[in-house]
Amino acid sequence: MKAVEITEKLNNKVKLEYKEIEYMVNSYVKGRINDETMSNFVWAIYNNGLSMDETYYLTDVMIKSGETIDLSSINKKVVDKHSTGGVGDKITLIVSPIVACAGVAVPKMSGRGLGLTGGTVDKLESITGYKLKLSKKDFLKMLDTVGCAVISQSEKIAVADKKIYALRNEIGAVDSIPLIASSIMSKKIASGSDVIVIDLKVGKGAFMKNIKSATSLAKTMVKLGNYYDKKVICTLSDMNIPLGKNIGNALEVKETIDFFNGIYDKRLYELAVYISSLMISSAKGISQREAKKLVINLLESGHAKNKFYEWIKAQGGDIKKLKGKAKKYIVVSTKEGYINNIDSLKLSQLVFDLGAGRHKKTDKIDYSVGVVLNKVLGDKVRKGDILGTIYYNKKVDDMANILEESFKIEKKKKRPKKIIIKTIK
Repeated sequence: MKAVEITEKLNNKVKLEYKEIEYMVNSYVKGRINDETMSNFVWAIYNNGLSMDETYYLTDVMIKSGETIDLSSINKKVVDKHSTGGVGDKITLIVSPIVACAGVAVPKMSGRGLGLTGGTVDKLESITGYKLKLSKKDFLKMLDTVGCAVISQSEKIAVADKKIYALRNEIGAVDSIPLIASSIMSKKIASGSDVIVIDLKVGKGAFMKNIKSATSLAKTMVKLGNYYDKKVICTLSDMNIPLGKNIGNALEVKETIDFFNGIYDKRLYELAVYISSLMISSAKGISQREAKKLVINLLESGHAKNKFYEWIKAQGGDIKKLKGKAKKYIVVSTKEGYINNIDSLKLSQLVFDLGAGRHKKTDKIDYSVGVVLNKVLGDKVRKGDILGTIYYNKKVDDMANILEESFKIEKKKKRPKKIIIKTIK
């Protein structure tokens, strides 16, 4: 079997067998074929696609390249929640304790942010003392007692994916549905959950820019779950504007605290309640309407808030001590009218330039910097009103104008788009 012949088959649109994909992936992981040879194979997938069976083969081989986690000892239904990443996305911090309150275990292995979108690990790392690494024994104990645990992604899970993912980034072969689906699902399946709920972001500030491609990706991931008898549900949510008011690691933790104290942005609340109720209904076999009532009750009663604090404390974190300090720069409006759009891409680039993001995973970040929006979608604005506050330790050229220009202010108010686009099961 030769790598060049397998790649040639793909280029000639001849379907590959399991053993051929297995050979390519395992040979690359073990160093038997070089980056150039694997790049040619990845490009062949990028240009020609894969059938559903071939996508399953790739996913399965990547699962088997590393360890899998057995969660059968947990005496609860287990639901994993995954987000494809978005600007201001702190949903994991919110839904994990809510769902845990309902008696459903939520194990989360999250990654650091790369590029413009922040990672859940970075947000939690901004909390002094929070332990991102737990032994398998302590991880399982957390799930049994507290009900949720969020740790950093194990280096031993889906080992092949890490190498191939890095290569894809390097050569620019990123936006391929078979490659994205196998990358996400290999890690999710290996993590051992009964149900997987995926919050698939769509829009300017997301990886998937349009509904058509996002739908195709969602359907592929649902089908991959079927191969493993896993229930996979994908919700497409709008990411043309930021999620919530705070963008930046420690700032997003602060917004999470505000959320549990009843101070929240409407769109953030809507998505958090929807994802939580979807997770609970899928795990407990009740209607989503029933689950939604339960979620609202858990929030209003303070049970979810208490669970949030319990979880952070159980993993060593001191929620009152967030890392870093930053200077403040207040930006006021020079226009008046209604806010009909907020450019999430422009804001994420600003926050990245302030030091909250990284080019590569080894880069150091500033946990304290970011942006807090004082005005949100639909708000009326007068000249001199505060649009937002920039938290910085190093100034970015023209940062005040960038923030102001992120707001589309018009005389006539437009009806805002719904945050939840559709759900695919």
